[in-house]
Amino acid sequence: MRSLASVCIFAVVSALPLAAQVVPPENANEARIEKLLQQMTLEEKMSLIRGEVEPDATSQGQAGFLPGVPRLGIPTLRMADGPPGVLTRIAGQAQTATMGVAATWSVRDAELNGEAIGKEARSLGIDVVLQPFINIDRDITFARAYNTLGEDPFLSGVMGAGEVRGEQAQGVMSMAKHYVGYDTDGYNVYVDPQTLHEVYVAPFDAAIRAGVASIMCSYNKLNGTFACGNSDVMQTVLRDELHFRGFVTSDWGAVHNVDFINHGLSMEMPGEVPDDSPFAGMMHTYFRTAPARTAAPTKPNEAALAGMLGGTIPEEPKGGGMDLGAFPKDSDPRIMRDVLKSGVVSEATITQAARYVLYEIDRFGYLDGKQKHDVTPQDFEGNGRIIEKTAEDAAVLLKNEGGVLPLKRDDLASLALIGPTAGQVASIGTFGERSPGVTERQVGPLEALKKLAPDAKVTFAVADDMTGKPIDATMFSHDGKPGLLRTDAGGQSTTDPSIDFTRKNGNALPANSEVTWKGQLTVTSAGSYWLYLQALGTRGVLSIDGKEVGRTGAVKGTVHGDVQHASQDNGLPTTDGLDNVRRAVELSSGAHAIEVKTTLDTSNLPVQIRLGWSTPASRKADHDAAIAAAKAAKTAVVFLWTRGKPAFALPGDQDQLVEDIAAVNPNTIVVLNTSEPIAMPWLPRVKGVLEMWWPGDEGGWATAKTLLGQSNPGDVFPSRGRSSWATMRPLRRHTRSALPRASMAKQPFRKECWWGIAGSTSRRSSHCSRSAMAFPTRTLRCPG
Repeated sequence: MRSLASVCIFAVVSALPLAAQVVPPENANEARIEKLLQQMTLEEKMSLIRGEVEPDATSQGQAGFLPGVPRLGIPTLRMADGPPGVLTRIAGQAQTATMGVAATWSVRDAELNGEAIGKEARSLGIDVVLQPFINIDRDITFARAYNTLGEDPFLSGVMGAGEVRGEQAQGVMSMAKHYVGYDTDGYNVYVDPQTLHEVYVAPFDAAIRAGVASIMCSYNKLNGTFACGNSDVMQTVLRDELHFRGFVTSDWGAVHNVDFINHGLSMEMPGEVPDDSPFAGMMHTYFRTAPARTAAPTKPNEAALAGMLGGTIPEEPKGGGMDLGAFPKDSDPRIMRDVLKSGVVSEATITQAARYVLYEIDRFGYLDGKQKHDVTPQDFEGNGRIIEKTAEDAAVLLKNEGGVLPLKRDDLASLALIGPTAGQVASIGTFGERSPGVTERQVGPLEALKKLAPDAKVTFAVADDMTGKPIDATMFSHDGKPGLLRTDAGGQSTTDPSIDFTRKNGNALPANSEVTWKGQLTVTSAGSYWLYLQALGTRGVLSIDGKEVGRTGAVKGTVHGDVQHASQDNGLPTTDGLDNVRRAVELSSGAHAIEVKTTLDTSNLPVQIRLGWSTPASRKADHDAAIAAAKAAKTAVVFLWTRGKPAFALPGDQDQLVEDIAAVNPNTIVVLNTSEPIAMPWLPRVKGVLEMWWPGDEGGWATAKTLLGQSNPGDVFPSRGRSSWATMRPLRRHTRSALPRASMAKQPFRKECWWGIAGSTSRRSSHCSRSAMAFPTRTLRCPG
């Protein structure tokens, strides 16, 4: 039975005009499939259910690859990560964060985003997009909660289904993930049957009804059994109850026993892993019919993995890296070759798994040449319009005391914009399984506002300078001489006064340069120095006093083709479009050994590399300049950000920045670029709060239009807020008891003004009145 809130959602979103999306019908030529299966050898069937490594000559650096059966006309399949967007070696457009898409409460927006994802996948030569992410946002400590569509199973289901329709109408398969109960960093999840069906399985039911081609099973155990080898959910629920006809793919490395295939698993990913991949020591290939490897297993390259996943930037608490010890360990060495001989797995079971894959290949017309593996230009303009509209529809007005928004003529006559995400759009928030964004498309809110309101008198103060300044040449020396010693791969040496080689300067190094700089960095006073290794067209490692400090995230043998993307390591690229590895290092006064080393990525682009920093003195000066700019302006708009690590707090000194600005300017407005609830202890001292999420490449335009009243924000969220960390009721990390029946009650997902506010009461504040908003009225999704 649907709750009133869900009925209201359904009544509204179903009434919206939807584009005519032609999704491949749920049928295939089963006689043709059976004929193909009869002609296939065992190993050819395995090539449909076990991932392989695509040859370098054709690979787009996507997450997964199936080799197909060329002699029978069965094509290869490429699978690329999301959400949102598409992650390959070529930078794809960044779309509004999934939580923002959910905040639109519009199936139309969900379908349009799916359409943009599908079009992007076709442009980049991809067949299967690993999305939507439709797990339930139930654990605030879950590191991937920002990828979800919220905590309501009905909302997650209808929005995820809309995305599936949009993607698959472009001739691209969708893979809904992660089935099931994957909503915590713990690996052992217990859920009672009713809650499992009504909360956790419900969004997958909606995706299946929308015709989703594949479902990805999850890493965690469910009620004591790994989800990818759990007959209760894979066979009884998925096949028997939900009548799913597509193929079930393992999450990458989620297979821990070859007999998972007997319990409903169709495909092992990534399957075969290159020996030089940092995953080689973590992921065992079970669906292998060749003889087992006799060489000692490769140890996980923890430094490379840590770099790929991004280290801790200076504003964040230390110790937030990946816990490799928590990843489930393999315990059964048997592979498919062994169990076929013993009869534990039959060829008939392998044939059935291959049949599921062939069903979708035929259904989507791939047997008839309807695939597209060539790379063609992306539809930047068409997809850009979708991204901008979604970012506008996702905006949520949290506070608007005295109708401070939209900005008025006298505000624009004296306006200060403050914060790094005022100058640059917080397009993606944090790098991960998603499009990295196209920096050439990105226009920051500051520039967008100036273009939309050309008469405005706007000042800008960065407050937290993420690009920093190149380290002055006077700080470097080697062997008692000025500068750093540069040595190339051929052993030739020269001296550089500093490391600052960029296209902007006209001195980028030739493509595929491998260079090492060594010397000393001398500082005159002790303190916390924020060092910035900035690069593009290369990989880089920075070491101080013989210890690695940070490295760029591109890694050989992993996804996106070992190409360094500009947004990979800081979320925000540098202001001139370089990747930015930022680390806080405590330095004593005096000389410190320094080394910067580049190695090849596969981009074949000119090598750009710079070593910059932010000193204690410059950070204080930037903070003081922001306060001065706010004090001199009639209205101050402060932009705040997170990277999605759920800690219920803003990184760095952003809370103090707002307090200091509000103390000198009574007309302070806050714009949030976040994707999970955050505490707002300064809320009583600011006039307005606008949530813009991580809005995608076009988010600068959407933010400026919303501030100017050219676009109307909403007032609904995809999840409930809590007043403080103590009210979060965090779940246990590794084992969760069955949730009580009351936990399934739907909540009114209308925006409440105590959402994410520390120390507030349950009383609805007077400033929440819709009539107090000075924006044009937009029909709400549900009545208050």
